[in-house]
Amino acid sequence: MIVMKFGGTSVQDAAALRNASQIVMKNLTRRPLVVLSACAGVTTELLSMAEEAASGSATGSRLRISELRRRHGMIALELFGVSGSHDCIERFREDEEALKRIIDGIAVLGEIPPRILDQVASYGELWSTFLFAKLLGEHGVPAKWLDIRQVMTTDDNFSQASPLLDTVKEKAQEVVKPSAEGGLTVITQGYIGATRDGRTTTLGRGGSDYSAAILGAALGAEEIQIWTDVDGILTADPSIIEAARPIERMSFLEASELAYFGARVLHPSTILPAIKSNIPVRVLNSKKPASVGTLIQNNGTNGQNGVVKSITYKEGITVVTVQSTRMLLAHGFLARVFAIFERYKKSIDVVATSEVGISITVDRNDHIEAIASELQEFAEVRVEQGKAVVCVVGEGMKRTKGIAGRVFCTLGDADVNVELISHGGSDINLTFVIDESQIELAVEKLHSEFFQHSGSQHARRPSAEKHPSP
Repeated sequence: MIVMKFGGTSVQDAAALRNASQIVMKNLTRRPLVVLSACAGVTTELLSMAEEAASGSATGSRLRISELRRRHGMIALELFGVSGSHDCIERFREDEEALKRIIDGIAVLGEIPPRILDQVASYGELWSTFLFAKLLGEHGVPAKWLDIRQVMTTDDNFSQASPLLDTVKEKAQEVVKPSAEGGLTVITQGYIGATRDGRTTTLGRGGSDYSAAILGAALGAEEIQIWTDVDGILTADPSIIEAARPIERMSFLEASELAYFGARVLHPSTILPAIKSNIPVRVLNSKKPASVGTLIQNNGTNGQNGVVKSITYKEGITVVTVQSTRMLLAHGFLARVFAIFERYKKSIDVVATSEVGISITVDRNDHIEAIASELQEFAEVRVEQGKAVVCVVGEGMKRTKGIAGRVFCTLGDADVNVELISHGGSDINLTFVIDESQIELAVEKLHSEFFQHSGSQHARRPSAEKHPSP
């Protein structure tokens, strides 16, 4: 069995759905379990209309719901014709009315309870999978539409729910495996789940990748495929670097670092179930299915030349610097600082310490004022927003001479100021903080240095005097 997950752009319209169905049909002998995201933009629209209704008026949101229903209805008509699309259109109309009732309730409340927001957000995946299962059936494929809420049991942390992995594995074996072994191609949803008592939850934006990986691990899949709209994981963000190229192979650890530090191809949690079950993950382009893509597995380097695999970044970073000449060396000072961030459930990306201070980066600004206020009870605090974390990723970096020197020489030549550095905590990455306004320049220069400028990543970097920066 393999798991094939298709993202929103891979199922965005009738043409994309047809293309995805052809990809699935070419893999029927491998017994695919198909996991879909919502059609591109649908989840964002659903969340936005709920927020609009919370302002006190449901009129605009009701119109937007009707427009979404029409969009999916038009896809059905294009795929199945007038006579063949009645069941789809009827389903969409029923869901339209249900959604409008929910929206009316939100408008009356003037707020959106998290459990209601998850209920609203779930419709996109339900619609895309309903269309896809019918499409495969039209091609003679024995397909089964499965409501993943029967399998993906989660806690009740709505909008960011955590799957209960042991329960999911048990249910997947009971519900999914018999269908797959019986010759059915199961079509189901990513991103959504349900609590033990049946309330709809979501796994967070981008959670469809995570859903696919969890199901793959639960069912002992031979491979997890993530079908997207780029040629695998690239050496840099192609929106910044036109010359970014696919990475044919990489390790689980490298992929985990890239996903965590901003690579947009994979959800950060995707790799974890695959690592634990040692299941290869392949990232592929649905628009160019013949492309090799990226294979992620243990020992993923496979002897490829070059230590640096990719350069990624996170925008919208806030740096919190805590200084206290009196307290820093005192027992428990760092624990006290970290406890405050933990209390507000703030994930910390980068940490740097000195004799008199500690700097910490976080990627969301919520609760920052409250955190700073608590820290000011025992230290001086400086909060700087508009920063970015840049991460140079590759196994063996710490053990390879000259990599860090080349990184910082390149940035210095480009007049990019490095404000914070983290290196040595792992053998996989070199991470630093710069001003957000210098992201494009920094990534461009580093990509040129490691993937274009020199013939080999192991080559000695020419001196600045012989090769001045442009």
